[in-house]
Amino acid sequence: MGGAAAAGIGVAGTLALVVSSLGGPFTQAAVAVVLSAGAGLGWPFFLGIPAKRTNGVILALSGAVSGVAAAAASGPEYLSWTPSVIALGIMAVIVVQLIRGTGQSHRLESTLGASSGVLLCALGAGWIATARFTGMGSMLLVAGISTTVALLVGAINWPDTIVAPLAIIFAGLAAPLAALVLTGVTVIPATAAGVLIGAVLAAVRRLNRTRLRPMPRPGLVALALGPVLAVGSLAYFIDKLLIY
Repeated sequence: MGGAAAAGIGVAGTLALVVSSLGGPFTQAAVAVVLSAGAGLGWPFFLGIPAKRTNGVILALSGAVSGVAAAAASGPEYLSWTPSVIALGIMAVIVVQLIRGTGQSHRLESTLGASSGVLLCALGAGWIATARFTGMGSMLLVAGISTTVALLVGAINWPDTIVAPLAIIFAGLAAPLAALVLTGVTVIPATAAGVLIGAVLAAVRRLNRTRLRPMPRPGLVALALGPVLAVGSLAYFIDKLLIY
């Protein structure tokens, strides 16, 4: 049931990121800010780390600032501010652990876990960068379709040894088909994007299935939206490296 709910949230988030690009970069950035808030505030609950509220705010702000910066940046380097945002977010996470003081529980786990959340949320700016770089009828659409396919396959309640290869294969097939029918993206970069997106989402699914504790609702939202945000930058860099 959790897998199906996470897939539904992830698909809705993906659809919102793709469709909002029609309204321009700042409309898409507004959607990215909302999704970053959901992913960032819920990520500490997903990992079960201390200082959940403080870390969650840092993660959400990292995603929000990165998304707005991608919408405002002059091209063609639309993610030029994202590394700085990630660095500042990780520094803020470390400061939180220093304030907590020595002897507090799970300091290392909290630092590493929150830092990974900063990375996921900030990389959501890649959806905006992809839309600004080549427009909606390009890699943005390919990434959206392959992400949706991988999420739906990942919702199947089968063992990871079966679902993970299926997610990678179907996402890798859906991407070039979408490219040929709906966009001008060539087969090779579309296939590369689909395979990598499928691999990322399958890996996050595996991470979730190693949990021994029940999933809180904020954690479920973060599980669904975190990897969706991250694959936006993956699509952007594939677009730049293999197409232009």
